[in-house]
Amino acid sequence: MKTILVTGARGQIGSDLVPILRQRYGFTQVIETGRQTIVSQENIQLTYEVLDVTDPQRLEELIEQYQVGRIYHLAGILSAKGEQNRQLCWDVNINGLKNVLEAAKAYDLQVFWPSSIAVFGATTPKFHTPQITIAEPTTIYGITKLAGELLCKYYADRFGVDVRSLRLPGIISYRNPPGGGTTDFAVEIFSEAIAKGCYTCFVRPETRLPMMYMPDAIAAIVDLMEAKSSKITVRSSYNITAVSFSAAELVREIQKHLPDFTCYYQPDFRQAIADSWPVVINDSQARTDWGWQHRYDLTALVKDMLEQLSPKSKVKSQERRDPAPPSGVYPYYPAKTGRMGTRAGMGDNNLISGVKPIEPDKILPLPGARQDSQKFLMPSF
Repeated sequence: MKTILVTGARGQIGSDLVPILRQRYGFTQVIETGRQTIVSQENIQLTYEVLDVTDPQRLEELIEQYQVGRIYHLAGILSAKGEQNRQLCWDVNINGLKNVLEAAKAYDLQVFWPSSIAVFGATTPKFHTPQITIAEPTTIYGITKLAGELLCKYYADRFGVDVRSLRLPGIISYRNPPGGGTTDFAVEIFSEAIAKGCYTCFVRPETRLPMMYMPDAIAAIVDLMEAKSSKITVRSSYNITAVSFSAAELVREIQKHLPDFTCYYQPDFRQAIADSWPVVINDSQARTDWGWQHRYDLTALVKDMLEQLSPKSKVKSQERRDPAPPSGVYPYYPAKTGRMGTRAGMGDNNLISGVKPIEPDKILPLPGARQDSQKFLMPSF
C-alpha cells in the first residue's frame, strides 16, 4: 500500500486516528502534517511535516516525496472559531479541500474528508434527519461544509476521484482538548467535573444534539475507507450518528459516578448554533451500504471517559468544591422536581411551593429572580 498523508494530524480526530492507522498499515506508512512546527517527536521514524493546506505547491511536494496514495484531510476550522474568523474559516475549509481534491485528481489519490451536521439548519427536519433533505446552514462553518460536500460530489462525478465523507455529529474524546466547536461542552464537562466538581455549560440544559464517542468515529472512518468502492453510494457525505442526549442527561449520567458534581448553565452565542442543528440523525444509508454500527451508548461513553481521564473518578466520595456562581447570571431550578439545592441557600429537601412539575429538562425562573433571556443559571443535581 502507498503512503497515507494526514492533514491536521494533531487535531481532535487526527490525534486518535493516526495511531490506529499506524497500527493497521505500518508506522512508517503514515505521514502526519500540520501548520505548526513540532520541535520534538516521539520517535524519529514517525514522520511529521509542516503543511498549510492552502498551499497547493507544498501539498504536491509532499505527495511526490512520499508517494502518497491516500489522504485523510482533517485540517479545518470548527464552528465557534469560524464565526470569529470567517475569512480564515473559508480559506482553510474550502480552498484547502479544493487543493486536496485537485491533487487527488492529478495523482489518482483516495481521499477522506469529514463533513458535519452543521450543514443542516433551522429548516431541516430535526428528528430522524434523512440523508437527502433541506440543508440551509446558519454558520460560516456549516456553509463551508455544505460547499465542501458539493465539491466532493463534483470531483467524484466529474473526474472519478474516490472521495469519501461522513457528516460527523459532536465528537467526544479524552485525548485532546476541544478545538472550538459548538459541542465542546460535552468534552469540557468531564475534565471540569473531575478537577473542580462543577462546570458552567454554554448551552441550555434541554439542548439535545447527536453525539459520538471517538472510538466509534475512528471505527467509522476506517470502515468507510476500507469498504469496496462499489458499496459507496453517497459521494457527498454520509449521515452518521451513535447517540443523542441533552446537556442535562449528560450531567445526570456523570453524577452516577461523581454524585457531588454540579452543572450551571450560562448560554452564549453557541446556543443559537446548537438550536439550528438536528436532534436525531437517520444514518440508515451508512448502515445499509457499508455496515456501520456504533458501540457506545451514553452510559458506556461516560463510564469510559471518566475512567480514561481519572482512575479515581470511580470513587463515589469526592471532595466538594463549591465556588460562587458566575457573575451576571440568575438562579434557576429544575422544574421536574421543584427542588433547589444548597447552592441556592436552601436545604436539599426543601421544595419551592406553588410550582407544578413540568416536562423533564424544562426550566422555570426562581420566584422573585429577574429574568434575562441571555444569561441564566440552573444547577443540576
